[in-house]
Amino acid sequence: MKRTAVLLVIGLLVAVSSADDSLNVRLVGSCDTPGIAFGIALEGNHAYIGAYSAGLRIINVSNPASPYETGFWASPDHARGVAAAGDYAYVACGYAGLRVINVSNPQAPVEVGACALPDYAWGIALAGDHAIVATEDVGLYVVDVSNPAAPVIAGSCDTPGSAVNVVVAGNHAYVADLSGGLRVIDVSNPQSPIEVGHYVPGQLAYGVACSDTFVYLGAVGSLRVVNVANPAGPFEVGSLARADVAQGIAVSGPIVYLGQGNGGFRVVNAAQPNAPVEVGYYYQTAPNHVVASGDYAWCANSYGLRVFEYYGAGIAEERPTPARLPLPTIIRGVLNLTSDFSVLTSDFVLLDASGRKVLDLAPGPNDVRHLSPGVYFIRSSQELPRRQHATRSSALVRRVLLVR
Repeated sequence: MKRTAVLLVIGLLVAVSSADDSLNVRLVGSCDTPGIAFGIALEGNHAYIGAYSAGLRIINVSNPASPYETGFWASPDHARGVAAAGDYAYVACGYAGLRVINVSNPQAPVEVGACALPDYAWGIALAGDHAIVATEDVGLYVVDVSNPAAPVIAGSCDTPGSAVNVVVAGNHAYVADLSGGLRVIDVSNPQSPIEVGHYVPGQLAYGVACSDTFVYLGAVGSLRVVNVANPAGPFEVGSLARADVAQGIAVSGPIVYLGQGNGGFRVVNAAQPNAPVEVGYYYQTAPNHVVASGDYAWCANSYGLRVFEYYGAGIAEERPTPARLPLPTIIRGVLNLTSDFSVLTSDFVLLDASGRKVLDLAPGPNDVRHLSPGVYFIRSSQELPRRQHATRSSALVRRVLLVR
């Protein structure tokens, strides 16, 4: 059966020809911060933002469409990488080292512990009772935070480049090491972390994320997919050329989210690791770090927090022919589907502009007086994907604006 979508407009529609600033991605919500947001962590109903000179900002994200700041902590130096677990947020705080913040009261966060480090603390990840900190030119530090009031260095591992970002999976830390590429560090013994493997793409490496046996490395001008099934012998299996550098990377299943600074927010399908392909983007933002949770990607950008939703590749459209699928009509609040619709199927649904089902339809008259003005789609119910809100025509999203 051919997929068929019909654009239905109820109310006043204005078509706008504008630059293509998004594809298959919508901005769900936002919350500005007074400083440039470099790091982000999610824990429970809160996002913790490393806002550089503006310290740690705590944002309530229980409603992704309306996030709002609840409190902040003024940092002694640049708040960059952030990790969070339970009642504590851990901040990689530039030359002020690692800072441990009690956030049990989001309205009044308070520092409870600190650990000096020999260089600029840039990125951070948690591994049980330990914080793994990327400290630029000195390398990786493992800090014991089992007592939040007295964090202490357990061990360290120098890297040949500048360690700027780190993620942990199992017993290994994966470090984006600028000129040093990807460094794989065994942290199973916190007192003696040791490098066991590396991969150098020939470009500066900034962002890093890990899923299963693959590491996604954001290098200047490209995204690299690296197989780390054998940590001692990582090797590239695929790549995607990009105009900018992915400083922040998050993975959710086969989907990879990239925070590419001036290149905007990008979405890549890596279901085939040897051939990743871009499937979505959103411009007009400059994301520095990304985390994924549920249906959303959460970005720390130049202005604060941005929440995005990738809703899939859209629905395939074909120009209908009157003999097979006549256009529906609306007269006095009644949507009339002629009996010719039954040529394809007798079951249709009405979707709103975000792709969510709002009404089951049948051939003949359908009462739509209760619907708000807007853009709607008609589609066979047999072709609805599992995530109904993930069906929308990217072409229409890019060029149609609704005005009530």
